Amino acid sequence: MKLVAITSCPTGIAHTYMAAEALQMAAKEMGYEIKIETQGSVGAENVINDKDLREAIAVIIAADNSVDKSRFKGKPVIEVSTMDAIKNSKGLIKRALKTKEVFVDDEEYSKVDMPNKEQKKGVYKHLMNGVSFMIPFVVAGGILIAISFAFGINAYENEGSLAAAFRKIGADGAFSFLIPILSGYIAYSIADRPGLVPGMVGGYLANNIGAGFLGGLLAGFLAGYTVYYLKKIIKLPKNFEGLMPVLILPVLSTAIVGLIMIYILGNPVKAINDGLTGWLSRLTGINAILLGTIIGLMMAFDMGGPLNKAAYTFGVATLSSGEPSAVMAAVMAAGMVPPLAVAFSTVLAKNKYTVQEKEAGKAAWALGASFITEGAIPFAAGDPFRVIPSIMIGSAISGALSMAFGCTLTVPHGGIFVFFIPNAVGKLFLYILSILIGTIVGGIILSLIKKDVVYTQKAEA
Repeated sequence: MKLVAITSCPTGIAHTYMAAEALQMAAKEMGYEIKIETQGSVGAENVINDKDLREAIAVIIAADNSVDKSRFKGKPVIEVSTMDAIKNSKGLIKRALKTKEVFVDDEEYSKVDMPNKEQKKGVYKHLMNGVSFMIPFVVAGGILIAISFAFGINAYENEGSLAAAFRKIGADGAFSFLIPILSGYIAYSIADRPGLVPGMVGGYLANNIGAGFLGGLLAGFLAGYTVYYLKKIIKLPKNFEGLMPVLILPVLSTAIVGLIMIYILGNPVKAINDGLTGWLSRLTGINAILLGTIIGLMMAFDMGGPLNKAAYTFGVATLSSGEPSAVMAAVMAAGMVPPLAVAFSTVLAKNKYTVQEKEAGKAAWALGASFITEGAIPFAAGDPFRVIPSIMIGSAISGALSMAFGCTLTVPHGGIFVFFIPNAVGKLFLYILSILIGTIVGGIILSLIKKDVVYTQKAEA
């Protein structure tokens, strides 16, 4: 029997491929054939074709953002998060094989085969869909701004210079799309293609008014649900139904969202956004340390889950002005620590890890250095009550130290690879020190509380 699956996470880097690997291994152990399409940062790979669909008896969608399910009409479909696939891949395959309800369309599917717990993830999934489309713009813009700083921290002020060109492309080009893209694809996740126009227009207005990232979030959800309910309320004769997606929905929804953003939400959200920006810019001493600690705890607690992504999204939002961000620096430092801490522990306490875990520890060094927090998941899954508290302490220390030292970052990702771009990291030595201290503390704590393996190296070999 053959199954097909899609895996997709907001960043399209770690969870996408970890979920695919978990499902592949589980299917092989259970004696089933499975083809998995990964929708990662480089686009769709191993794409499911018509032949695969004809042969498939069920579909598994393990995604943290919206995935087009239209091609699966008539097939039994289950939809879960990537973390569910990583943690319980065999259970998902069993559940898929037992599923009787088939996919008809998004509205009907939402009523069946979706436990209440999964239905409540809707808002988070819509948000992550917007973030996933926004991230490439943040990365491209952030790296180009960082390159402009490489010529000198104020070199971009010289008009006509290469530094000024890179700054213009990054800040005035890529960054100008951040909020419209975020809003547009939140609305797209809720209402499909008709949500794009009001979502992007609402995001543009939020950005133009000064409501910033918060305004963009509100505009996206407002646009999505406006279109969603307009489709339910407006009923046209069959001969005129073709006017709905091309005329009636875009015009009505864009007008409604635009007027609400201009006359109702725009200025109050701008005031909140200005207040938050001012508060962040004035953070010093104990307040900065406390924020860094909270960020660290969130980044390590679920390693790519909702809390981790909430902290990351908050950090990305602080980059939208195009200026170096202390919050983003704390986010990345704290996110690098979990894999690095467990990797350090596998070296420090070799007798407490199996051969397989020590091999995984080697990979964790690379994953941590690349700011892929998910590299710690295999260790946390095997021993959560020792691993998770240890890495949370390490990440909290790194986040707190990064904020206390006043370190800043101009890019949202990249790990140690951005260290080589001059001026991309403010106070680079202290930043590296904050990561090292968190790694060492987390690794030592884990090494102390971890139990020895219960079988000998000889038996293991």
